[in-house]
Amino acid sequence: MVTSEQIKMARAALEWSIDTLAKRSEVGVRTINRIEAQNGLPNATTANLKLIRLTLEAAGIEFIGSAKEGPGVRLWKQP
Repeated sequence: MVTSEQIKMARAALEWSIDTLAKRSEVGVRTINRIEAQNGLPNATTANLKLIRLTLEAAGIEFIGSAKEGPGVRLWKQP
């Protein structure tokens, strides 16, 4: 499970706006804004979180660490 902070870090690493992530993942801008406004594990549908995670992973992001122990991201491909 990815955290809200990891999603924000992943977008920053890719230099993506919320609009870019929304278009690529097909998840609404308002939904992404709501997810990113939370702390820790987001309160969102499993389907939306999966779409976001898979989109970011396809762009070269690796989610590392657990939600309780230093969650982070690693960029494997340059944007």
